[in-house]
Amino acid sequence: MALSPAPRPHSDTTVARTRATAAVAALVTVGAGLGLRAVTTGDVAKYGGDALYTLLILSLVVLAAPRATPLKAAGVALAVSWGVEFLQLSGLPADLSRHSTAARLILGSTFNAPDLFWYVIGAIAGGLVMAASARHAGGRRA
Repeated sequence: MALSPAPRPHSDTTVARTRATAAVAALVTVGAGLGLRAVTTGDVAKYGGDALYTLLILSLVVLAAPRATPLKAAGVALAVSWGVEFLQLSGLPADLSRHSTAARLILGSTFNAPDLFWYVIGAIAGGLVMAASARHAGGRRA
C-alpha cells in the first residue's frame, strides 16, 4: 500500500479549503459587524466597524485570490479601504448613500481621517490571523 504524497502548498484541495475558510470568515465578519452595532454605540461601534470592514475586504480578497500571501491580502484590503475612504472626499459616496442602503454600507458617506488608522488595525489583525493559520496548516501536513 503506497502512501499518498503530502498535499502541495497550493493544491486544488488547499485552494478549495482556503476559499471555504475565507467565505466563512466573511460571513462571521458581517455577523460581528452587525452584532457590534447592535450592542455598542459611539466610537466602539464606529471604529470597530472600520476594522471589521477591512477584515471583510481581506476575506473577500482571499476568496478571490486564495494563493495570496497574508501580506499581499492585507495590503490589498488596506488599499481598498483607504481608496473608499478617500473617495468620500469627492462627495460621490454621499450622493449614492442617500439613494441606497447598500451604497451607504459599502462606500460610507463622509471622510473621517481616524478611520484610516482603524483600517490599518483591521489589516494587521487579518494578516496576522492569516499568517498564523498558514503556519498551523503547514505544521499539520509535516
